[in-house]
Amino acid sequence: MLENIASPTRQLLQHPYALHSPTTPGRTRTKGMKLIVGSPGTWSSMALRVSQCIFAAASLCTMATAFGNSNYSAFAYMITTLILQLSWSLVLACVDIFSIRNKKDIHNRALVTIIVLGDWITAVLVFTGASASASVTILFTRDVNFCRVYSQLACGQFVLSIVLAFILWLLDAASSFSGFWLLVSFL
Repeated sequence: MLENIASPTRQLLQHPYALHSPTTPGRTRTKGMKLIVGSPGTWSSMALRVSQCIFAAASLCTMATAFGNSNYSAFAYMITTLILQLSWSLVLACVDIFSIRNKKDIHNRALVTIIVLGDWITAVLVFTGASASASVTILFTRDVNFCRVYSQLACGQFVLSIVLAFILWLLDAASSFSGFWLLVSFL
């Protein structure tokens, strides 16, 4: 039967480290790697990435439309990190969709390392942006009462945007840890 298949395909089928995944027929994975929930190229990863895109876009729109956000550097930093997170999650969601649609296995050490590093960097940036914005908002609402004195300041939108950013960070942490777990399975 292997005589009818082209030479490069035959070599791929005879490769000693290619195993057929018991859960997904037709897809191959590298020997020793585990199928982990949230790992790149799976439905759970795509769901995490799409959720990250939704929460990043919602938090970004809420913060960007709030009156007075451009006057404070913490809010500008949060907007910048949300744009970066939205772009990163959108690209990885497209990679997941491509992998699922074409039944491609994207579990290789170099790609997973890049994804894990990108996830950790964006998770730290989103967390620092949300924390800085939360501290400024707490200062405005509780310490100096800016929200009462300056009623045009959109403190409610700031709070909503920060809550959405922290939910985004939790989703990002989940995908970061699943990617890290997958990276450890290479060892």
